[in-house]
Amino acid sequence: MNTNTLVLNNIEYIFEDGQTILDVARQNRVQIPTLCYLDGVEATGGCNICVVELKGEKDLVRACCTKAENGMNVLTQSPVVVDARKKQLKALLESGNHNCSIGSSQGDSWTAFQMDSIRTEQTDALCPRWGDCELQNLAYEYQVQWNRDNLPETKFPKETVNPLIIRDFSRCIMCGRCVAACNDIQVNRAIRMPEPSDSQHVIAGKKDVALKDSDCVFCGECVQACPVGALLEKKSQYVCRPWEVEKIRTTCPYCGVGCQQQLHVKDGKILKVTGVEEGSPNKGRLCVKGRFGFDFIYSQERLTTPLIKENGVFREASWDEALDLVADKFKTIIAESGPDALAGVSCARSINEDSYQMQKLFRAVFKTNNIDHCART
Repeated sequence: MNTNTLVLNNIEYIFEDGQTILDVARQNRVQIPTLCYLDGVEATGGCNICVVELKGEKDLVRACCTKAENGMNVLTQSPVVVDARKKQLKALLESGNHNCSIGSSQGDSWTAFQMDSIRTEQTDALCPRWGDCELQNLAYEYQVQWNRDNLPETKFPKETVNPLIIRDFSRCIMCGRCVAACNDIQVNRAIRMPEPSDSQHVIAGKKDVALKDSDCVFCGECVQACPVGALLEKKSQYVCRPWEVEKIRTTCPYCGVGCQQQLHVKDGKILKVTGVEEGSPNKGRLCVKGRFGFDFIYSQERLTTPLIKENGVFREASWDEALDLVADKFKTIIAESGPDALAGVSCARSINEDSYQMQKLFRAVFKTNNIDHCART
C-alpha cells in the first residue's frame, strides 16, 4: 500500500488523497494563517494570507486550495512567505477603517489615540472588535507597519437599521466568509458577493437592501464568521472586551436539538452568545433565538417563586407546597375519573431529556398515553 507523504518545514507528514496543504498543516498543528477560509465550505483563496513556498517552485501557492501531492516540500514561514503576508496584511489594513491598536503610525499622536481609546472604550474611533479581530491578531504577529493618515473614504454608510446586526462596510475586507456562512452553511441565501456591475460591497437581497428587508432570518452565522469588525451583534457592541468575560459552555434551552452555546458572561450577566465551533450537533451554528434570545433571563416579569391561586388571588408558595398540591390533584383526578382523564403537553423549549422524563411519567406512572409535544416556535 502506497503512503502519501509531504514535508512541512523539514518534517515529513502522512496525508490522505484530496487533502489540501492547509488540511495537512492543521491536522498536524502546523500554523498557517487564514482570513477568508471557513471550515465546511469550499476554499476560495481570496485573502492570499495562507500563501506558502514550495521548494523548487518560483511562485508562492495558497495552502487552502492547493492539493497536497506526494513528495511536496513546503515552507510555511520562510522569509519570502513572511514578506508576502506582511504586504497583503498592509494592503488589507489600508483598504478600510481598520484602526487597530497597533503601534504602526510611529508618532505621539498614535499613542495618544491609543491611550484615549483604552480609557473611554465607548469611542467610535476604536473598532468594537478591538481585541477580538483576526486581522488585528495577524497585524500584531507580523508587526505590520502601515499608514493610517490616508484612510480611504467610506463609500457606504454603516447599516444600523437592523434589529440585531450592524453592518460596517468601512471595515469589510471582502473575504466572503459571511456569504459562505449564509449560503453554504445556513442556506438562507440572504447575502451575496457583488457582481462586476454592482457596488463593491456585500449585497443583501436582490436589489442591495438592508438585512431587515432581505431573506435574512438573523441567525447571526455571518457575524460569527466575520474575521473583522464589519459585522457586529447590536446588543453586545462596546459592552465588553474579550478578556473581561468568562466563557461558559452550555446547551441551548430553546428546543430539543441540543445546540452547544458559549455564554460570554461579565459580572454574572450574559452579554453575548456564540456557537461552539467544535460542539455537536450544531458545529457553531445557532438560530436567532439561540444566539440573540437571552434577554428574557433578566426580565422583571419573570416569576421567581411558585404561585397558588386561592379565592381568585395568587399567593407565593414554596416549591414543596406547590408540587405537593399538583401531585394531590393528579391523584384525585385519577382516582375519580381514571388515568385517561389526564393529558400532558411537553413544551417545545424542553430539552430531549426532559421530554423523555415527562412521557415516562405519564406512561409508566399515570398509566396513560395522553402525552404530546408542542411544536410551537
